[in-house]
Amino acid sequence: MSNPNENKKVAANIVEEVFSAEKNAAANLGADKLGKYNDIAVRMFHTGVLSPREMLLPAIGQWAAKLLKGLEVYRTLYFVNVLKIDMTYVTLILTLISIYDVLNNPLMGAAYDRTRTRWGKARPYIVFGSIPYFLSTAVLYCGALFFKGSAANDPKKIVFVFVILFIQETFGTIYGIPRENLTTLQTPNPKDRISVGLLNQYIGEFGSQLVYALFLPLMELNNKNYINLPMPVLFAILSGFACSVGAVGNIAMAVGCHERIALQPQPASLMKTIFYVLKNKYLLRVFIAKFATSWWSSGGYSWDLVTQQEIFGGAIPSMLAYTPYNLLDIVSVTFIPKFQKLFPNNRVAILALRAWDLLSIVGMCAFGIPLVHNRLAICIVFAVFHAMNAVNNGPSNVYEQEVVREMTDYTEYVTGERPDGTINILTDLIMKITAPLNTLLTIAVFKWTKYDPTIPMLPWSQGSRTVYQKVFFLFVAGYFLPSVVNVIPFFFYDLVGEKREQMYIALNERRALLTEEDPDTEAIEAMRKALEEEGAEEPEEARL
Repeated sequence: MSNPNENKKVAANIVEEVFSAEKNAAANLGADKLGKYNDIAVRMFHTGVLSPREMLLPAIGQWAAKLLKGLEVYRTLYFVNVLKIDMTYVTLILTLISIYDVLNNPLMGAAYDRTRTRWGKARPYIVFGSIPYFLSTAVLYCGALFFKGSAANDPKKIVFVFVILFIQETFGTIYGIPRENLTTLQTPNPKDRISVGLLNQYIGEFGSQLVYALFLPLMELNNKNYINLPMPVLFAILSGFACSVGAVGNIAMAVGCHERIALQPQPASLMKTIFYVLKNKYLLRVFIAKFATSWWSSGGYSWDLVTQQEIFGGAIPSMLAYTPYNLLDIVSVTFIPKFQKLFPNNRVAILALRAWDLLSIVGMCAFGIPLVHNRLAICIVFAVFHAMNAVNNGPSNVYEQEVVREMTDYTEYVTGERPDGTINILTDLIMKITAPLNTLLTIAVFKWTKYDPTIPMLPWSQGSRTVYQKVFFLFVAGYFLPSVVNVIPFFFYDLVGEKREQMYIALNERRALLTEEDPDTEAIEAMRKALEEEGAEEPEEARL
């Protein structure tokens, strides 16, 4: 018979190995070890360390990535209308690639979290992963130049798309996970991160808008036979430009930016980091909300393009309908100081801004759907409510990006580790359970609209008010239900005020301790020495 005491000991060891935090986590270390670093920790929290170049280069990399993101909005359109593959095969391919993610993402996440080099944690992956990713993406969108047959079940086209998407997904993960985390590793100062995030957003949005501004008018002119620019050539030109800029921009960002966040020399075990999401109550709540809505899909088609071409009436009416939004989107950056004074903390700000967004969606649906047959009226309704949505874009981006970083930093605070790559393994694996439901809903939503993608995109070409009402609903409110559920965790977000500042000071005290015991990079050591040279006196900003 087994010994009950021995069994309890084994169980306790398993719990210790899987769920316990690192012994040198900031939440566990006492003042006797961290107290002597308090002065420099306060300066780390309040003093900016990024050069103008280090602020600008991530924004250039984001601009390049957004160029491609803008093109990817039309990916399903490309597969179905240009490469001419049946929607069923497209859905099957995307499902298989999603299943591949179950293996690809965890492997890359584990490798990333265990990477320690003199050049940093993220930068080497960005340098060597971005070129294959952007090259495979360019090849994907050039495929229609070589496969000219109209057979929707051509096995050569199907195999081509699957293989290239497989390569794209592989290197997209290799370079994507580190790229998303580079900004957080650049500086321990929240204001620095907000500045970089703000530049990323607005310069990046310019990249997306550039693709939209070029694609829609060129497509319309081609459909009306005003120009002879076949769609395969249009996709090849835009993808070639976007991918060339993307590769160069991201490499420049990786080479020109430094990492200044000290990490444990010896990373935690994989089993621990997988379950560290359970120790972060903020991330856990967000995960539960996302899991509850992960089955949702709006059909995966370019409903925005359908709306612009067929409901609004083409490029010129669409441009006029979007003009108020585009202008206010840029102007909204000036509202950030006002919003920061108006809202006392990030939680209240996000709740208010999300309510603002939902009100815009409800208004657009309530007034727009009944008037979908009236081109002038629907353009005016869209322009008014979409412009209303743009007013808070700048503040929303600042608050939401920083809250995501705060939740990541909280994991480091309570566990001693930054499992940016592996912390999502558990959540990703569980969410794959709902992937079949998502696929089925994609097909069901597409059939529900009764939209025929084989008919050329011309004003009112479907000839059905009901079809266009459904299309407009999917365009403006397809994410309505998930957004309502996903805002719930922020009602319980209390990492604000003094609690937030004390967390960061403790984190920076631990980082100072790590750099003294085992400096990771020259950039970290240089930052630490520069801050120490400012003197022991607490900076005036820190006392405010």
